[in-house]
Amino acid sequence: MASNAVMEETLQVLKDHKLRVTPQRHIILAYLVSHHNHPTVETIRDGLSKDLPNIGASTIYNTLNTFVDHHLVVELQNGDGSTHYDYFGTPHYHAICTNCGRIVDVTYPGFSDTEKNLEEKTAEISGYMISGNHMEVYGLCPECQIKLGIKKND
Repeated sequence: MASNAVMEETLQVLKDHKLRVTPQRHIILAYLVSHHNHPTVETIRDGLSKDLPNIGASTIYNTLNTFVDHHLVVELQNGDGSTHYDYFGTPHYHAICTNCGRIVDVTYPGFSDTEKNLEEKTAEISGYMISGNHMEVYGLCPECQIKLGIKKND
């Protein structure tokens, strides 16, 4: 079970986004906030089986789709054919390994300013009214570089 602070934060996030608070929504969002493993629906179901033993995959899918529609969560494809999910509470982007599918969150000081500049420039060039963004970069993770003999183990 997530900490009291996470439970309070997620309850407020649901209210701020004017989403009806249900036990399922609350616990799924709390799981995503407290786990940074970019889980699949099955990973979430396995992780919640102790607290919600009867939760079905369709409930999780529907809840995640609602969160995606409200820009609380982003969907990620890592090349293995499955969809992974990430709570997007703090601005960051994703680096995805093209060999093993590993996904890591990346941010750095000043990233929010870079992101804002990207959105403003995009709006200026395209004429779009920008509502958000999601950035992914692809390459080989350090472990795969070693495994493939591209980089020596330090």
